[in-house]
Amino acid sequence: MYRTSHVYKVAAPLAAVLLMSSVTGCHWFKKKSDLYTQSAEARPLEVPPDLDRPSVERAMNLPETSAGKVVTASAQPAANPTSFAVVGERDAVFAKLGEVLAATSGVRIASKAEILGTYDVDYQDSKFLVRVTKAGDKLYVAAVDPRGLPPSGEAAGKLIVLLKAALVP
Repeated sequence: MYRTSHVYKVAAPLAAVLLMSSVTGCHWFKKKSDLYTQSAEARPLEVPPDLDRPSVERAMNLPETSAGKVVTASAQPAANPTSFAVVGERDAVFAKLGEVLAATSGVRIASKAEILGTYDVDYQDSKFLVRVTKAGDKLYVAAVDPRGLPPSGEAAGKLIVLLKAALVP
């Protein structure tokens, strides 16, 4: 009798320990993902949800002028040194622009793209595009660099002033 009670005294706690370790063991509940087995350099970068887009808090704020008033579209300066508005039909204005460019001294037309409404010109050692674009019901003649931005230097501004004088009545 001594032996069976001694076996129960030893076996019962041992069975309890084995049962508890098998029930609470992590191996039953672990996630099977290959991402966690890879090195840190090989895992994809995780960006928190609030940091994956730029802030839009100030997106709709209008700039203030020196007088402290908010600038609206009608209060902006009308003259841009590298563009101007013109009245007419796009194709007719493009054709007239080509005539004026050809007649202007110092201007060399390298190429033209009527579909795009652009002339590639050389003027005073500067190369830029002069384009006619339609925005709504208005036409604009503008000097732009190949990226579509206003060109640097004074040559484009000088040529736009000459073109405006010839095209705008």
